[in-house]
Amino acid sequence: MQSLQYDYGHTQLFADQYYELRKFENRVYSDEELLQLPGLIAHPLVTEWRIRKNSFDRLFKYLSQKKTALQVLEIGCGNGWVSAGLAKIKDITVTGLDVNAKELEQAQRVFGARSNLKFIIGDIRDGILEDKIFDTIIFAASIQYFPLREIITTALGKLSLQGEIHILDSHFYKQPDIDKARLSTKNYFEKIGFAGMEQFYFHHSIDDLKKFNYHFNYDPMAWINRLAVHKNPFYHVVIKNRYQ
Repeated sequence: MQSLQYDYGHTQLFADQYYELRKFENRVYSDEELLQLPGLIAHPLVTEWRIRKNSFDRLFKYLSQKKTALQVLEIGCGNGWVSAGLAKIKDITVTGLDVNAKELEQAQRVFGARSNLKFIIGDIRDGILEDKIFDTIIFAASIQYFPLREIITTALGKLSLQGEIHILDSHFYKQPDIDKARLSTKNYFEKIGFAGMEQFYFHHSIDDLKKFNYHFNYDPMAWINRLAVHKNPFYHVVIKNRYQ
């Protein structure tokens, strides 16, 4: 792992506040719990993890069916459970990227022995990956912490010609609902004593995706999914390279 003394400035402020928020929300896990993710069952957030397991299983199946060597990047990998899970796919190499040193230290400790998996501390927008190119770039429950157009444009620049960006476990709102969602988020952060987090949280609309070459691998609004017993409220967005 790269030196954890890197100075992120504004980004480091986010990393510090985000980690404290995760602790407050009971989202910092022991090493033993981390090894169980996303199948954690004896936990207050079990309903959330049931949804995240559904999303992960769909992504795992999708990438497994590629049946080709893949270079995968997860942006905002946190404690590394998604990256580690995907590293079980044959002929895949996974890089987990995050600015949060504390969670990356845990990811390295728990999963770092896997030869096809590595973790890097940094921000893709800072050129931390240099000229590295990836076949698949993943945002799992992380896209809301980035301005959409900026981060997707940056990610497209790191994508192979036939590559894809996958976004899952994050809300995409209808445009008329954005203001209401922003107010709800603002009130929530203020209520729990983390008002500073509001500046780091972005609300994206489905209309924002129209700038890109995208489709839904899973649409929660499709009638068949709305009838499902265990509903997943999140879109699984696939954005293809602009050259496809």
